[in-house]
Formats: sequence, C-alpha cells, structure tokens
Amino acid sequence: MKKFFPESEMIVNPDGSIFHLHLLPEHLTDNIIVVGDPNRVNMVASFFDTKDFEVSSREFHTIGGTYKGKPIMCLSHGIGSDNIDIVINELDALANIDLKTRTLKDNFRQLSIVRIGTSGALQPDLAVGSPVIATKAIGFDGVLNFYAGRNSVSDLQFEKELCEYVNWNQLWAKPYIVDADEELVARIGRDDMIHGFTISAVGFYGPQGRELRLPLAEPELNNRISAFRHNNRPITNYEMESAALQGLAKLMGHKAMTVCAIIANRMSKAATPNYKTAVQDLVATVLERL
Repeated sequence: MKKFFPESEMIVNPDGSIFHLHLLPEHLTDNIIVVGDPNRVNMVASFFDTKDFEVSSREFHTIGGTYKGKPIMCLSHGIGSDNIDIVINELDALANIDLKTRTLKDNFRQLSIVRIGTSGALQPDLAVGSPVIATKAIGFDGVLNFYAGRNSVSDLQFEKELCEYVNWNQLWAKPYIVDADEELVARIGRDDMIHGFTISAVGFYGPQGRELRLPLAEPELNNRISAFRHNNRPITNYEMESAALQGLAKLMGHKAMTVCAIIANRMSKAATPNYKTAVQDLVATVLERL
C-alpha cells in the first residue's frame, strides 16, 4: 500500500501548487539553481534563452525556462537552513509525490540542485573573489538532526575530531558534516574552483563570531576553527545553507552542491564592494557546466 500524505503534513494550495513555493508539478525541471536573494533570480534568468514561467511567494521567487536548449529553473530560498528545509522538501514533493492523490509516485525522479551564494573566508590566504565549493558542508544549524538516517550521510569521524578540537559547547546543536555530490562537483568544479570545507552557520552575527552589542558565548571559536585541520586540510569559509541542502538532498536521493564567491575574509578583514560581478561570473560558469 502506498504511503498517504494527509493535508496537515503536505499542504497543497487551491490551484494545485505546493504550499510555500507556489510551484506546480509541471514547472519542475531536473536541473535547478538556487540562490538566496529573490532579486538574484532575475540576474540568473537573464542568461536563459527562454523564460517560460515566473512565480513569487514570500522570499521564494522562481523563473523557469531553457538554457542552450535544456530546461532549467532558478529559485530563491532566502536566508538560513530553515528555508532550505522548506525548499528541498517541497521540490522533492513536486518530483516524487502525486499532489492530487497524495501518494508516492511509482518512479523516483532525481533532481540536480546547485546553490550559488556568497561567503566569508576563514583562512587568511583565501582571496576575496575566489569561488569555493563546499565539498564537505558542516552544519551548525541542527536541521539534519531531526531526520532519520542522519548518521548514514554524515562524516562522523570529522564531526568527532571537530567537536573535540574546538571544545564544542554542549548547549549548541550537534554539528553534522555532509559531502557534496561527487558527480556534480566533478562536472562543475574542475580546477578553477577551490574545493573547501564550508560551515553553514545558524545565524549571521553571534553564530558566525560577529560581536555587536551582545558578547559572544565562545569568543575564540573562529580562531579555533581556523586552526583546525581534517586530513591536513582547513575549514575554508562560512555561509548559512549548504549543509542542510546537501544533507537533505542526499537523504532523499538527489544530487546537490554549493559554490560560493568569497566576498569577505574574516581573518584578514578584507572585503570587496564589487561582489556582484564575481557572483555573475560564477553564475555564467555554472550554467555552462550544469
């Protein structure tokens, strides 16, 4: 008997679209670019040959069309791993659940999802403007810990080493560490992108070691993270979404990876006001290779 998804667990809008994204099943493409900023969707879509639909709901803005004859869509997820939880679950529902009968489809549909974002470097020699792939994404947000199978997709040895080295605060969510999809990384990364270890923080200020009026619980955390090595490799950068994206996608059987342009270096204090150019160049590269 097929699993049934009641209305309280999977909300479908009156027009047949999935609840938050407001997308219909026929909108979905196999290749998807996700970005944080709803306005950045317009920039990505400016590269498309055709624009077949556009949907906006809250921070979720989607444009779908074709690029060099291939169907593609770009979707904004807003800021934070909680939004990624919504986006990945609803994209998977569009792909693999019949929204009318509320049952699983007979054939699994695999999606390829690439997040293009911005990030802050945690190593002083990582140049501003560099593109960094989260070959391992380190979730400080705790989202994946709510799902069965979390350990099966996580690098448990890396987790243990990191927690011991930085003396992880037991009041925080346990970190989880998930690899990007190897095939996507090989296809998109090549040798002109840095392959890094990326932290997904649960916030922008205190959780990333920024101190304004409130003091930090662990003011030396960033220094300890910067000094840490796993297999002689450092943790490279901070952002806020890649671990939940890669973890949920892997649990569901989809392909996912994140590549971010470094727009500031937290160690050297350097930053670039022209990061939009770096992001635009990164978008062009990803579209060519996806």
